Amino acid sequence: MKQIKFGSFVSEHCEEKSVSAGAINAGSVAEKLGVKGVLPEAEEIMASRDIVIAETNNLHTHICHISTKTSVDTIRSAKQRGVNVTCETCPHYYSFTVEEVLESGANAKMNPPLREEKDKKAIIEGLKDGTIDAIITDHAPHAKDEKAKGLESAPNGIIGFETALPATITNLIKPGHINYMDMVRLMSYNPAKLLKLNNKGEIAVGKDADLTIFDPNKEYTYKEDMIVSKSHNTPWIGKKLSGEVKYTVVSGRIVYSV
Repeated sequence: MKQIKFGSFVSEHCEEKSVSAGAINAGSVAEKLGVKGVLPEAEEIMASRDIVIAETNNLHTHICHISTKTSVDTIRSAKQRGVNVTCETCPHYYSFTVEEVLESGANAKMNPPLREEKDKKAIIEGLKDGTIDAIITDHAPHAKDEKAKGLESAPNGIIGFETALPATITNLIKPGHINYMDMVRLMSYNPAKLLKLNNKGEIAVGKDADLTIFDPNKEYTYKEDMIVSKSHNTPWIGKKLSGEVKYTVVSGRIVYSV
């Protein structure tokens, strides 16, 4: 079979369906709540498979929203031997563990699910050492009545655009894991390069003026009435955060201001 290359890559949500059925991460919290747990192997098996395919065929594979220690370790090992694999994670995976479900219920239900403390620590290490290339939000709005159906019936997903920056400042920058230039690289520069958006991702003459102006020292408790989105499905309600967006500029036009 002739191989045709288009100069792009495969971006995949890694989920082996035979072991992915469940509401939250498999373990003590799922047992305590009496719900079926999602095995971490659901993500890890498919990530490993796609790395093998990329390595064998000399292709670029991009693994979405990784959440487990084994995924981080597998991708790190693949990169070290020259496999063209990139990946991303989300703020909730370095901010929370599955224990958050006990407080936020279905507002802490997503796919992949929140994992254990060891996984959270591994995600942070992966961001620090460059194993993880980008931070994205996996923004998934749902109506209140949908999320009120209970853990087993409620849809997966949380909103994430409005809390991405303060969650990163609070959980990565303030503890000293990364600095502000790292944050810009992970949330703006690298995603633009991965997607070959040549006019995005950096402040320079001729680039699109997509800017976020924020106060990094502003501390506050995130309240539901602060949410701009029509959907309020987020575990950050009631949490203390640092960093407040003052202006959002898209193509030189102010689209949001405090």
